[in-house]
Amino acid sequence: MVRRVVVALLGPVTWAPPGVDPVRWRTALAEDTVDLLAMLTEVDTAVAVTPADRAVADAVTWPDMAVYEVPEPTPSAVFAALSGYDQAAVIAADAPDLPGLTIGKLLRPLTSRPVAVAPAEGGPGLLGVAARLPVPPWLPPVDLDETLPAAVRAAAPRPGDLAVTPAWRRLRGPADLAALDPAVEGWEATRALLSGAAHAG
Repeated sequence: MVRRVVVALLGPVTWAPPGVDPVRWRTALAEDTVDLLAMLTEVDTAVAVTPADRAVADAVTWPDMAVYEVPEPTPSAVFAALSGYDQAAVIAADAPDLPGLTIGKLLRPLTSRPVAVAPAEGGPGLLGVAARLPVPPWLPPVDLDETLPAAVRAAAPRPGDLAVTPAWRRLRGPADLAALDPAVEGWEATRALLSGAAHAG
């Protein structure tokens, strides 16, 4: 049986809505992402943080969830920290309304391709990257905030070695915030924080 893991990378968050404390905002995004992972089946789930951000992980994970401390908040560092898995996906922790189906679509191509990426809607950057382990040596360093699928494809020996799966938005600015759908279930912590900010304003 193929062993898979999905890891939420709790990287830096450079933007917060007006009137919202940046630390609380980052924690809410991470909490909703972790809650999403809890709903996934047939995969292990974990979070990854730098040692300086361990408190964020401790605030949002449940007791039996693996936490990987990595030297830098990059997918490459996460892949290097994993052992015992055949496939892994690393996703950004600022997409609180991400459907589980989108993560499934990121993992599915690994049956026939070594690497898959999901673009960040509106770009630049990626929502996530998935790979067979060990990671193929041609995979370049990936920055979830900057790397484009074309850059990963250019590094592949053959274009077909990379699958590009459906994009999803990350909350990195006012335009992303406006795209949130209140009718969609989930993202409770983010929703509560935004609701409180609106009432305060």
